[in-house]
Amino acid sequence: MSAPALSSSALPGLDSVLFAAHLSERASLPAWWLEAKKAAWNQFLALPQPSRTDENWRFSNLKDLNLDGFTLPEDASQKIASSATFPQTAELVFSNRQLVTRSTLPADLAAKGVIFAPLDEALRDHGDLVKQYFQKHPASLGSEKFVALNTALTASGAFLYVPAGVEVALPFVIQHTLTGANVATFPHTLVVLGPRAKATVVEFFVSGGTATERQLAAGVNDLHAAEGAQLTYVGAQHWSRETLSFQVNSIAVERDARVLALNLHLGGRQSRHESHSRLLGPGAHSEMLALTVASGAREFDQRTLQTHIAPNTTSNLLYKNALLDTAKTIFSGLIIVEPDAQKTDAYQKNRNLMLSDEAEAHSLPGLEIRANDVRCSHGSTSARIDSEQEFYLQARGINPTEARRLLVSAFFEEVLNKLDDEVLHSALTALIASQFKR
Repeated sequence: MSAPALSSSALPGLDSVLFAAHLSERASLPAWWLEAKKAAWNQFLALPQPSRTDENWRFSNLKDLNLDGFTLPEDASQKIASSATFPQTAELVFSNRQLVTRSTLPADLAAKGVIFAPLDEALRDHGDLVKQYFQKHPASLGSEKFVALNTALTASGAFLYVPAGVEVALPFVIQHTLTGANVATFPHTLVVLGPRAKATVVEFFVSGGTATERQLAAGVNDLHAAEGAQLTYVGAQHWSRETLSFQVNSIAVERDARVLALNLHLGGRQSRHESHSRLLGPGAHSEMLALTVASGAREFDQRTLQTHIAPNTTSNLLYKNALLDTAKTIFSGLIIVEPDAQKTDAYQKNRNLMLSDEAEAHSLPGLEIRANDVRCSHGSTSARIDSEQEFYLQARGINPTEARRLLVSAFFEEVLNKLDDEVLHSALTALIASQFKR
């Protein structure tokens, strides 16, 4: 029997039958979780679609935010290859919302209390811990309707907990693969690092079928770093050319903790990414990085917020976009310094490399400072590719496509060099290079 569709009913794009069936499948999970799902579903129904009067959706294409006709896929029988080409601690691979591959957590880490599990399993075995951190600091940058839909329908979620003082050298890998036309996925990743813990998480979002399959992906991440913890998060999405994608990241950084979050955007017809970083304790540091290869007629919409709540905190944002063909990018970022956040040191930069006269880049950086002893700056640049550099490469027998790849790689290197892991650096470089293959 096919899954119920997200078809038009009382309101466009909604089907209460679909939600009821999803909830019934998870009847054995904690009552608080089921109630949270019901509340989220009601919130999704109540919230309006984004409108042109909403500043959080300025310059965005709103006419194609259509959820009609999508299904929740149940068939995960297709063999899915792992996107991770580097050594790892453990891996979870989801296909069409179902867990299809899982590697065993090393015994020494399990003995120290490390938890790396699908979200449903974590809810059964560690429900109080999940409840403590799930959506504790939600991002509020315009996609609340789609975050509510994620909570209501999430199934392919992952939970990582690293206790105090535990350092894990190799990355934890999570992969979400979506295969088929008119199918939807709602991944949710929750990462909690205890005091002085250290870990790296790499998450892949991949379409497994043809490049033209229409798909919907609405994902959410909750990243928590306790006092003195060090978290590196890398998210790489390569959805199909017809995917409508929403990804919302919430980052909470406590005293003397450091979080580096790097997001790589390669796919999707219309892809919106929101990231909110909160600096909650003195000495906290957040590094917010993103790289985008925008080609064809795709739209990449990026909204960010750096909120400094405690004194002596630092943050650095660097988003770089390479635009080809008739692609469009939107960056809207804001640094907020609260009254008690004296001696804040915050930076925000958006840089766009224009490889086409028809491409379109919008940039809206901003500051909102409520303290008087701070150092903050923001800015954006959009520039065409250097014709002399391009000519230099082509004059030495390098074809135009390869020349552009080399120039984009050089443009992106400033961001990739912030990764300490050279193997991970190489893996991301290879993913970017794949966008320029003929």
